[in-house]
Amino acid sequence: MPHHAILRGRGRSLACLALFATPLAASAAETPWPAFGHDPSNRNFSELTQIDRDSIDRLRPAWIFQTGVTGYFQAQPVMVDGTLYLSTTQNNVAALDAKTGKPLWTYSHKPRTEKIFGPPSNRGLAVSGGLVFEATMDGRLIALDAKTGTMVWDKEAVRPEEGETETASGLAATLGGKPVQGSSRLGFKMPPLVADGLVIVGVTGAGYGLHIEDAAGGLDGGAVVGIEGGYGRRGWLAAYDAKTGEERWRWYVTPSEGWEGGFVEKTTDGTPLHRDIAAEKAAAPANRDAWRVGGGSPWMTPAYDSDLGLIFLGTGNPAPQNFGLSRPGDNLYTMCLVALDVKTGALRWYYQQVPHDEWGYDVAAPPFLLDGPNGTKAVASASKTGWIYVHDRASGKLLERSAPLLDQKNLFAPPTAQGTVVAPGPLGAVSWPPTAYDGRRAYVQVRHGATTYTVKTVPAATGRPEIRYTETSEAKGEPSFSMLTAVDLKDGGTIAWSVRSASRLSGGTLATAGGLVFSGEEDGHLDAHDARDGRVLWRFQCGAGISGPAMTYALDGKQYVAVAAGGASYTKASGFGTGDALLVFALPD
Repeated sequence: MPHHAILRGRGRSLACLALFATPLAASAAETPWPAFGHDPSNRNFSELTQIDRDSIDRLRPAWIFQTGVTGYFQAQPVMVDGTLYLSTTQNNVAALDAKTGKPLWTYSHKPRTEKIFGPPSNRGLAVSGGLVFEATMDGRLIALDAKTGTMVWDKEAVRPEEGETETASGLAATLGGKPVQGSSRLGFKMPPLVADGLVIVGVTGAGYGLHIEDAAGGLDGGAVVGIEGGYGRRGWLAAYDAKTGEERWRWYVTPSEGWEGGFVEKTTDGTPLHRDIAAEKAAAPANRDAWRVGGGSPWMTPAYDSDLGLIFLGTGNPAPQNFGLSRPGDNLYTMCLVALDVKTGALRWYYQQVPHDEWGYDVAAPPFLLDGPNGTKAVASASKTGWIYVHDRASGKLLERSAPLLDQKNLFAPPTAQGTVVAPGPLGAVSWPPTAYDGRRAYVQVRHGATTYTVKTVPAATGRPEIRYTETSEAKGEPSFSMLTAVDLKDGGTIAWSVRSASRLSGGTLATAGGLVFSGEEDGHLDAHDARDGRVLWRFQCGAGISGPAMTYALDGKQYVAVAAGGASYTKASGFGTGDALLVFALPD
């Protein structure tokens, strides 16, 4: 069968600060932003034009909402019926008057466990049918009344057997005293998708298992990942009844049968993988149950085609993350773009971007829908490897692959004891932040940088065998920077323009019919670029790193642009502060 076919602490009180208030125009029809990515197409594009190339230099803050929860603020707000809904890093929720920022109600989340995967963060909500849906870091899916914030239902989505798995705590001293971070309890980061009466969400934390990171949260001091052995979980996506919270179906990323795949030597698009197939096959009998801890976290919200009844999802890396011999084979269906039946969760097709991944190239960015070559209904995926892939929505057939978004170096060269320098590294070319698409061009935040992958061992000791693991670190002497890149998907994926930023780009992009592309930087700047050539037309210092995508909406004749400014682990590691503010901009009257 071919690759592509199968037919911590709690937040303080919430507060609002209004600045630069301006009179509102006469009433007009509302233009909402009803879901993450704007709508099920995940295009992060708006037809609004009041804020455009000519007026952007007059854009000013209209109001600011301070959540009282500082740090790792990555959520994209949702605006429905004049109310803007926002989630915080600690899974608190606020409903705000979308004109003024006045709080209408707040929900304070009380987690049932402190065991979560990674730094606490939440990337947004879903609002539908009078309910606000949030998937939480402590593994719950909750529904709140959209008018009052009252809890309607609360589902413990992560099952007990998917709890913490730190079974080798003694490794901290063995591996140089660095802090050990295990897979802990699976939880949620992604904004849910509401489709066909279902709330659909997937877990994070499954693809890492036991690993060690430097205190800064980055790669400069070395990050130990991919420790050999049974540390990890199976990633999954599940659908819940929107009215009751009852689970309707669950799809596991790593299947119990067929997960090995065909031991392919090249990617489907023809790039050599440099695998030692003989060694993998020799290791297969001793690792036939590796699928049980196979990884594959779904990181971000699927796109949805209601006509086909399909959702399109990117899946994460296998476990152990960077050590492959204990999981021989292609490790299906990790590192894939998959299409699932929305009613049943059945797999309809898959395309594996990186079989037997050993570099951390999760398919993390949200897929988006578009009209492909010759009018074909298509779905696109921007990748960590440095391409945008465009597929037929119905069959999964690869229609085109864009030009490279960056200079690739030693792509798919395996980690070695001497250290292998590969570009891009595990942070990508394109990571989880969403791509905006205006009907012709995709606007992508691209990270340029290389990583050294080094295989290391810890000698056997009494009662413990030798431990092998992979250490990743930033490649010294290699360039590291970010660029905002426009890719023309109506012209075979050619690069239309690319503009280098002053600091790391983060959070994703927003495009509008006003000819603008909004893009955030880790140093706190929100930038508005001219969609024609990438020129920066406007900048605003938001006071903390931008690590979530901007959105836009209109009420009573006025267009607003909103963005969260709070930073993330990598902005903090780079010396830029974290914060707690939602900034909302508009033109003065």
